[in-house]
Amino acid sequence: MKTNHFLLEIGVEEMPARFVEGAVKQLKEKTETWLQEQRLTYSAVRMFSTPRRLALRIEDLPDYQEDMVEEARGPAKKIALTEDGEWSKAALGFARGQQVDTGDLYFKEVKGTEYVFVEKEHKGRPTSELLQEMETIITSLAFPKNMRWGSHELRFVRPIQWLVALYGETVIPFTITDRTAGNISYGHRFLGNAITVHKPETYEQQLKEEYVIADASERTELIRSQIEEIEAENSWHIPIDQELLAEVNQLVEYPTALHGSFDEAYLDIPREVLVTSMKEHQRYFPVENDEGSLLSYFITVRNGNAEHLDQVRKGNEKVLRARLADAQFFYDEDQKMSPDEAVEKLNHVIYQENLGTVGEKVMRVEAVSTRLAEYLQLDSTKVQNVKRAAHISKFDLVTLMVDEFTELQGVMGREYARMAGENTAVAEAIAEHYKPKSAGDALPENVEGAVISVVDKMDTIVSSFGVGMVPTGSQDPHGLRRQAAGIVQTITGHRFPLTIQQVIVLVMDEIKERSLLQREEADVLKDLEEFFTQRVRQKLLDEGVRHDIADAVLLHLGERIDVVTEKAGFIQARAEETDFKETVEALSRVTNIAKNTDSGSDIQTELFQAEEERELYEKSKTLNQQLDETLGQADVAGAYQALQAVTPAINAYFDHVMVMAEDEQIKQNRLQQMALLSKEIERFARFRSIVFSS
Repeated sequence: MKTNHFLLEIGVEEMPARFVEGAVKQLKEKTETWLQEQRLTYSAVRMFSTPRRLALRIEDLPDYQEDMVEEARGPAKKIALTEDGEWSKAALGFARGQQVDTGDLYFKEVKGTEYVFVEKEHKGRPTSELLQEMETIITSLAFPKNMRWGSHELRFVRPIQWLVALYGETVIPFTITDRTAGNISYGHRFLGNAITVHKPETYEQQLKEEYVIADASERTELIRSQIEEIEAENSWHIPIDQELLAEVNQLVEYPTALHGSFDEAYLDIPREVLVTSMKEHQRYFPVENDEGSLLSYFITVRNGNAEHLDQVRKGNEKVLRARLADAQFFYDEDQKMSPDEAVEKLNHVIYQENLGTVGEKVMRVEAVSTRLAEYLQLDSTKVQNVKRAAHISKFDLVTLMVDEFTELQGVMGREYARMAGENTAVAEAIAEHYKPKSAGDALPENVEGAVISVVDKMDTIVSSFGVGMVPTGSQDPHGLRRQAAGIVQTITGHRFPLTIQQVIVLVMDEIKERSLLQREEADVLKDLEEFFTQRVRQKLLDEGVRHDIADAVLLHLGERIDVVTEKAGFIQARAEETDFKETVEALSRVTNIAKNTDSGSDIQTELFQAEEERELYEKSKTLNQQLDETLGQADVAGAYQALQAVTPAINAYFDHVMVMAEDEQIKQNRLQQMALLSKEIERFARFRSIVFSS
């Protein structure tokens, strides 16, 4: 069968760079799904993108979709035939519905019953006809933000300016808003012209002649090689930030890298300010020497050719000079205010309508962080560091620098604290208490920062829940799930001997003392239990723990997270071992028989009738002490060995003792013994949740 390439290009006004990669991936996935549904074979789908276009080329697409033979099932034979052996009304109706003659009907047995069947052949439609459906793929694309234009109902990332749909040399006509697909594309906005695409294979080369490099990966490598060339010529070191490179790549259609400079005096400004000014605000690559110190140069990437680069350089230098002059002014002015003076100003900054000011939040965090540091038995110096760092943790929010560069909160706090004479641990804690900001972000390194990080995030979550701001579905405008994950990561990473419940109670007590709860405490605690259980569970799943094992170890928030994590890893490593399965089977016999019994009554030893009852009772008491010791020390292996040591007594018990005795008093006493032992077993895990392969 003859094949051709198909080219689709959606020309738009400049898209935000951060939207392009997601749009390309989405367009590719939707197209491949559609091709499969349409029974269209192909050799490859190649993607292209620039700020002004999303495009793809489907290679080796046949002229017709594959024929298909479909088998349709009708009524059972006993319904399809009358007593005389003629076709019944049901069979005739089936034939009419399938648009076939009764002569095409036949019988076929399915699971012991014969049914009427018919085969229908669907001839493949012309590919050129099917490709008009690409319109629906384009209009189904979703973006983080959409817009409407003119009187059109379509919501899209930016107004569509042109469409190209070309199968071989044949235009595939369809219309979206007021744009009809053709074979006319457009080169660089300033350097290029309109082009008539001859056929899909010439697309890239024709655009390149009009100063557009359509292949994003080709642009990336070109930018990288140009930067490396500048680096070699000047003996500089230019670290290439991959995220910045990806963003810059989707800002240009024809990249040309060049370098500029700024006054060396600005190097006295903290490095983070300079880098932020260059990267975040101007999309420049900073330049370093071999020792890693910043130099007074930058690399930028022009969307155009190499003509008039001096003018481009001067324009970029002028813009950066203005930004750095502002930064210098902010930096000098901020130093006129001490951290304690800045903290006082926080009392006039609203944190949340129902939760007071940022200053009041800081007071809560300071109080709880100090108590938590004492609970963790940090030495007195560290406790004082925690108290001081928590007190001034947010002071930089009222500085001019953070007002202008919000991404530098914490970073400027650290710098200004050092300059004000605070010790290194306090200064570092100010920056680190914001960590981790997202999944995969670094944890606070010093213990002071980690303590404040946990408390600050927990205060945000508990206070939000307390006034009714509970995340629902995908809605989490205050990022509470992210902050909860940060708490779990920090406690685990620092191996704090803490439970989530302990931190919740500390924060809740402070919030109640300040009369901030607007909901019933029991309801808030219930919501927090469910919320944090999901976060811990997700952490386990992210680390590769099986779903059933995660459910088995996640019993409540009153257990240390490090112990929960250790137990999950311990069980998963042994889940397929024979002796482990045998141990779990014995322990599960106890928990299964006790699952509907409350362990509220004392066991009456005088009602024991068998030596096995007495032996298991003694083993249970010993087990309680052993689990207290081993789990308290996060010795998961030791705790499991203690459980394993009880299994012979459990097996002997069930071999010689009938729990459901006829005497009701003896029966209830035995059930109580099972319930109490089950309670000890489930301090380690809910073993009955574990699924074993056969």
